[in-house]
Amino acid sequence: MANVVVVGSQWGDEGKGKIVDWLSERADVVVRFQGGHNAGHTLVIDGVSYKLSLLPSGVVRPGKLSVIGNGVVFDPHAFVAELGRLADQGVTVTPDRLKIAENTALILSLHRELDGFREDAASNSGTKIGTTRRGIGPAYEDKVGRRAVRVMDLANIDTLPAKVDRLLTHHNALRRGLGHAEVTHQAIMDELTSVADRILPFVDRVWSILEDARRAGQRILFEGAQGTLLDIDHGTYPFVTSSNTVAGQAATGSGLGPNSIDYVLGITKAYTTRVGEGPFPTEQDNEVGDFLGTQGHEFGTVTGRKRRCGWFDAVLVRQAVVANGMNGIALTKLDVLDGLDEIKICTGYRLDGAVIDYLPASQGAQARIEPIYETLEGWKETTRGARKWADLPAQAIKYVRHVEELIGAPVAILSTSPEREDAILVTDPFQD
Repeated sequence: MANVVVVGSQWGDEGKGKIVDWLSERADVVVRFQGGHNAGHTLVIDGVSYKLSLLPSGVVRPGKLSVIGNGVVFDPHAFVAELGRLADQGVTVTPDRLKIAENTALILSLHRELDGFREDAASNSGTKIGTTRRGIGPAYEDKVGRRAVRVMDLANIDTLPAKVDRLLTHHNALRRGLGHAEVTHQAIMDELTSVADRILPFVDRVWSILEDARRAGQRILFEGAQGTLLDIDHGTYPFVTSSNTVAGQAATGSGLGPNSIDYVLGITKAYTTRVGEGPFPTEQDNEVGDFLGTQGHEFGTVTGRKRRCGWFDAVLVRQAVVANGMNGIALTKLDVLDGLDEIKICTGYRLDGAVIDYLPASQGAQARIEPIYETLEGWKETTRGARKWADLPAQAIKYVRHVEELIGAPVAILSTSPEREDAILVTDPFQD
């Protein structure tokens, strides 16, 4: 049985929720391995919608073990609030169903505040990143700066004062520089101790639990957040998130070795969207973009922000296939393209008069590239709800096959509506 990593191949929002939901039903263990509560997805089970942002998708299914890995930055108060929302929907998450890695770094109120202070300052200078203001970036900074408070520290209250002092030495200097009041030692201590008893029952040695599951032949699903183009190393820097979003992080962010990964599935939207600031070569700030946004209901699960929309960019996805070692893709939202007279696909870029077939790493070059398009005939028939190839219009099949050719990866799953059963399964990632 294969262990599967699910990652986004664009800027996130590719429709991972439905695919992860389908896979998690068949998995034994579901692992979040990076990010925080800044990314979310919606699961629809038996007509009930569950909106998750921090918790792995397995928590809404009985009999599944869900894991928050060490690669995640963990907001304890957001965690408690999300447990409460699920409880209101009849889902009780207990420590035998959910484990949190003991070495996971915490997000605190001072991280959220610093995130907002910086975005406000950047807005005035025109250098805004477009973060969700949830403290993700500052928490990762403290992690690599070796001053983070980690989940395991909640079990050792006597050692917390020194750790808090170290953290505040850094943060209060920043706050003074930005013109904001300092945070008191007692405020952070109260914030931590107030939630410790709710968190500690879930804390465990996740790497050991996952190794036992692997040796027992259980199916492990590694669930990524955001998308490849938001990766701190491989994305459109600096307009990226603060973690590695690529498949290799599944190993680092969970405590298992890379030989535990058998199949990488890239979730890929049939067009392109992005939220926030940064380059977007194929963006359509016109009636085409409006059509895609309206038909695709393109608003963020967590933030509610309207997404920028554009044509499919094969250059970016081809690069994501390489960066992740994707075995196949799940192509989503094909039905959104229904009714268009023609559909364009970006196959290359022009940069300063030269034709290139990759996304340049330089921020300046990324701002100057111009897309080169192929134009394909659209289709008037509907693809919505198709569950076999014979249900698709000929031009839609031609579009899918051309996408496969351009990105260098096969379509393993073709999704034709938000409904979980409306999909064409070509390759089963768990059986590959």
